[in-house]
Amino acid sequence: MRLDKYLKNSRIIKRRTVAKEASENGRVAVNGKVAKPGTEVSVGDIIEIQFGDKLFKAEITHVAEHVTKDGAKEMYRIIEG
Repeated sequence: MRLDKYLKNSRIIKRRTVAKEASENGRVAVNGKVAKPGTEVSVGDIIEIQFGDKLFKAEITHVAEHVTKDGAKEMYRIIEG
C-alpha cells in the first residue's frame, strides 16, 4: 500500500493530502530512509514522522484498504511519540 494512503487509513494523519505533503517535505521516513508518498509499505516496516519538534515512531502491524475508526488503531504499534 502507498505510504500516504496508509497514513490516512490508519488515521495517523487525518487527510491524504496532508500525508502526501509531509512525505514530500521529507518529514516521513520508512525503515530509516526518507520516504516519498508513493513508497510501498508493508507489515513490519517502521514509520517515523516528524511533527514539529516531536518524533512519532510506529511499527506497521496490519495493512487494510478499508478499516473502521476502532480498527485503525490495530494497524500500528507505537514505539515512540
